[in-house]
Amino acid sequence: MADQGGEVDTNQILERPPQKQSDAKNEPASDIVDLCSEAFKKTAEYIMEELSGTVEDYKLLETMNKVTVSKYAEMKGSAHDIGCALQELNEKYTNLQPFLEQIDSIEESVNTLEKAAYRLDAYSKRLEAKFKSLEKR
Repeated sequence: MADQGGEVDTNQILERPPQKQSDAKNEPASDIVDLCSEAFKKTAEYIMEELSGTVEDYKLLETMNKVTVSKYAEMKGSAHDIGCALQELNEKYTNLQPFLEQIDSIEESVNTLEKAAYRLDAYSKRLEAKFKSLEKR
């Protein structure tokens, strides 16, 4: 009944059974038997094609799952690389932190010095103006 590929041969299953020798009154007409046999063959073919379609769907799903697994593995590797790079950047930032604090301190000193220079400049301009006014007298 099954051939080498494991498939069922519908022709063997649905072949017309040998007719028994009995009276003609109990046996259905030959054309009805042929039509029933043909209907069973067609139904079996239909079911086999439906099953083969389902098998193809499962093969497609299996392929999609394999591709998804490989993509997730790839994403896992990328995430690991990003995590390592982030950790390295954090370490570099930690190492630079004292220097950044020094830069902030120097910036504050420069701002204070700049304000003092503006005040000194304003004072020297007032002093110069006062000197010129005294010189004119």
